[in-house]
Amino acid sequence: MKSLRISIVEYLNTAPLVRGFTHGPLRGKYELSFTVPSQCAEALRNRHVDIAIIPAIEYQRINGLVILPDLSIASKKSVRSLLLISKKPIQEVQRIALDCSSRSTQALTRILCAKRWYIQPDFLEMEPDLPTMLGKADAALLIGDPALHFALGGTSLADVKTPPKYFVYDMVEKWRALTSLPAVLAVWAGWPEVLSKDVVRDFQDSLAYGLRHLEQISEDASPRMKLPAGELWRYLTENIDYSLDAENLKGLRRYYDLAAEIGIIPETREIVMAEEAVKV
Repeated sequence: MKSLRISIVEYLNTAPLVRGFTHGPLRGKYELSFTVPSQCAEALRNRHVDIAIIPAIEYQRINGLVILPDLSIASKKSVRSLLLISKKPIQEVQRIALDCSSRSTQALTRILCAKRWYIQPDFLEMEPDLPTMLGKADAALLIGDPALHFALGGTSLADVKTPPKYFVYDMVEKWRALTSLPAVLAVWAGWPEVLSKDVVRDFQDSLAYGLRHLEQISEDASPRMKLPAGELWRYLTENIDYSLDAENLKGLRRYYDLAAEIGIIPETREIVMAEEAVKV
């Protein structure tokens, strides 16, 4: 039987979800590929893969997908890896450079601009290089490891031609201030015909294995990211939530409703869990 193809985001916060597939007892069972969030969604849309960790907004844009239950990349209060870095107070921003790797946080930025900050900036997509982004815009959206690197002191604005004072907005903190709900950033989604209860259980087991090995994940990532392992462990344990509990689902539905309200998606499609659609 042909192995299922899985597309994975190559960020630190995804590592616990796939640890069982990459280092644990499920190693070799599935065909894995690694890329950025936007490309995971495209691979799934085009059926180049069967299951992918996709930006949460993309579930609304790809008809027919189901979400794997009890799994997500979410944040309850603050995240540190989704940052809007600005040369001026947000109310004065007229142009925002968006990390082109992002889909969910691009949508989140647009929602916050419309519903919390009441501004209508121009948006442009760029590669996640902070000096270049801030050279072309008032503010820059960074996601994933580049944002975390900045948050933990690995990236300096010394080479950016900005005033001495700059403004950093944690996007989950601002979402929480707007809605009093957590933010769901990414979900495992797949085509229902390739899913089974055993496959869903494998994904849940992979996360369980990863959560037991957070210290090792942090130590493995430390040299590559040039950041202290202890800080990476704190990020994975304090800033990221891997559940899809009732509160997270409520936050996800609110996110979809607001995205539809401001025209990011045409309408809100109901969330269908794999357990409601898969074959026994």
